[in-house]
Amino acid sequence: MFLEAVRAFFVAPEQIINLVISLFLGILLGIGIAYVYKYTHRGMNYERSFLTTIVLISPIVTMVMYFIQGDLVVSLGLVGSLSIIRFRTPIKDTRDMVFLFWSIAVGLGAGTGNWTITIVASIIVAVVITYLFMIKYGTPLHAEFVLVVSGNLEGQSEELEQVIKKFAENAQVRSHDVKDQYWEVIFELKFLKNQANPSEDLLSQLKKIDGVEKVSLLAPQLALPM
Repeated sequence: MFLEAVRAFFVAPEQIINLVISLFLGILLGIGIAYVYKYTHRGMNYERSFLTTIVLISPIVTMVMYFIQGDLVVSLGLVGSLSIIRFRTPIKDTRDMVFLFWSIAVGLGAGTGNWTITIVASIIVAVVITYLFMIKYGTPLHAEFVLVVSGNLEGQSEELEQVIKKFAENAQVRSHDVKDQYWEVIFELKFLKNQANPSEDLLSQLKKIDGVEKVSLLAPQLALPM
């Protein structure tokens, strides 16, 4: 019994070497994933702590895979323990889930000894993400805006619509409110492609109309840019 306990305590040198290589591979690939995320990130929801999370997930998953090593009992116990963990930080961008899953996949590959496949697959994924970022994949072809114009009752609505048609296409009136001596009109429009600075020219022309006191141009977006 004592000899069996000693044998169970000590680990073969080959397993230690494989574990160290797998951990270092997970860390290096995690740093690479974090760099790709930092380089291709766009928007205002940037958090430095998320980069640390990406780097640390891979070696942690690698260590977990070495604990399991095909043992069904240990894997079931691990699933039960993981169910206790609750993620209190919500994912603000669906793109962040891709990098989290990528880091977990790297940890799974490194932990199971599939080093070559993990490296090659990570390189391919990094190239695809960088390429999509460089070509601005998913950017809408037309720039849609909401134009809010307000002023007093002396304003000329016909001249207002004529100026808008010079710079924009598919201009539609969404609301028209009149209160006391003031009015407010909200347009939904798309700028023409042959204009150099359509927004600046449109605003400057609208401000010259008699009766127009305030002009606002909004770009409605449901999510922050990536």
